[in-house]
Amino acid sequence: MTPNSRSALVPRSWLAVHAASQRGWLSLAAIAGVAVGALTIAQMTLLAWIVSRLLVSGDSLAALSWAFFALIGVLIARALCHWGQEVAGQEASLRIRQSIRGELLDHLAAMGPVRAGSRHTGGLASQLVEQVEALDGYFARFLPQLRLSVAIPLLVLVVVFWLDWLAALFLLLAAPLIPLFMALVGMGAERLNREQFAAVSRLSGHFLDRVRGIATLQLFHRTREASVEVHEAADRYRRLSMRTLRVAFLSSAVLEFFASVAIAVVAIYVGFGLLGYIDFGPAEELTLFSGLLVLLLAPEFFQPLRTLAQHYHDRAAALGAADGMLALLGEPLRTAVGPNEQPLPADRLVALTDVALAHPGRGRVLGPLSVAVAAGETLVVSGPSGAGKSALLQLLAGFVTPDEGERRTQAGLNIAWMDQRPVLIHGSLADNLRLAAPEASDTDLQAALECAGLAELVAALPQGIDTRLGERGAGLSGGQAQRLALARVFLSSADLVLLDEPTASLDEETEARVIESLRRLVEEGRTLVISTHHPALMAMASRRLVIEAGRFSHELTEGRGYE
Repeated sequence: MTPNSRSALVPRSWLAVHAASQRGWLSLAAIAGVAVGALTIAQMTLLAWIVSRLLVSGDSLAALSWAFFALIGVLIARALCHWGQEVAGQEASLRIRQSIRGELLDHLAAMGPVRAGSRHTGGLASQLVEQVEALDGYFARFLPQLRLSVAIPLLVLVVVFWLDWLAALFLLLAAPLIPLFMALVGMGAERLNREQFAAVSRLSGHFLDRVRGIATLQLFHRTREASVEVHEAADRYRRLSMRTLRVAFLSSAVLEFFASVAIAVVAIYVGFGLLGYIDFGPAEELTLFSGLLVLLLAPEFFQPLRTLAQHYHDRAAALGAADGMLALLGEPLRTAVGPNEQPLPADRLVALTDVALAHPGRGRVLGPLSVAVAAGETLVVSGPSGAGKSALLQLLAGFVTPDEGERRTQAGLNIAWMDQRPVLIHGSLADNLRLAAPEASDTDLQAALECAGLAELVAALPQGIDTRLGERGAGLSGGQAQRLALARVFLSSADLVLLDEPTASLDEETEARVIESLRRLVEEGRTLVISTHHPALMAMASRRLVIEAGRFSHELTEGRGYE
């Protein structure tokens, strides 16, 4: 399913498409539910027959022992069918949720780290976890129950009609009230659930922002104001959740009222019929068996509808969650437009031809321009801030797709990326290094740290490479984080290394160590593309491109030269 086709779907249709993919499990859940309903009718029939034989015919308990054993067998079979219904519904729900979560992750991967990074991680986490999990009740319970709410009442109605057509008429007249009220309540519940999911996504992002910036807030003595803001946001979410629960409880109370009134009407009819106060229609033919069975089946006639009403809020929650997920899936993916791809010369690693790139709200930020990176060269891109240096590196890395032109690379090209804010995970130093080479040995890690100038620092730590880092590299200075990222580059087998302002915000001593590490990469024969203003890094260049307003203004060839 393409992003354009997804954007054309409404949440209900999108959920139906995914439900169709697990039609087998959902049908099995419905069949098991119908079996539960049929066994319930058998159970009530046996109970009414046993009571009738005991009170009217005067049979002994011993004479009815087979009926009691049959009743026990029906109860066991009913429990097994109910278990099968739950298992089948949960299996369908699990598979659909896995599929939807995979669809969201695939779409985020297709968007690339730049466009996906523009969305708040807290909101994305909420969509991938909470909103996907909110679909569970809809697929596991609501959809199977939707079929059962038609099949089982019809089955009960047939049996009651056979016993007493007037009692069946009472049930038939009362039945439409419950679905009608569910539809009216569902309109408001769906809107409330949509607002609730939007609120929890905002709250997740709001709280995450404050946690990440706690050091800055403490520095400027703004922690109290931040706490008040988080409290107010949480209180808004609480009030919205209580509104949703209020609608749920109110609707359940009203539905129970309608069902109770209908059952009471049937009970009054049966009671007066058995007492002989009603002498028209089939009332004169009522017996203890038929009257008791009608009374026992009346609640079972409404039970599937009442259960559906309980799960109707699962539907509202699913529609609210699907609305947010479709907004993400509906974001169009860029498709490169350009000439037919031609083979790249063997001495070139990556080439951009007449590429242009635009960002929402900013217009065109780069191009049209063309550039090719040769194997073994050190290409430095310089220019004023906002000229498009980072956008150029992102295009070379393949993080974004150009709006115009084409990007070509050598087959099997390995690329390493490092910017001024390297990504570090919560784990040990070794865990962070092995992101680049999962199978690397401790010896390989030590060699990479030595190349990056971190060996002495790590050796001085009590736990060495097993030292734990906090979230986002807490425990390391900015320069140490940069050198740890460089160690990952040494550890990788990347043919092309892209560095975006690798010495930004570093002190002189740390800058010198980072530059020395980059020189080692050059000595290894790696191909480097560096975006920088730093004179020492510019001096390393075999070729230098100056970019202004998204286009190359001129090219300088230095050192080893580039033709």
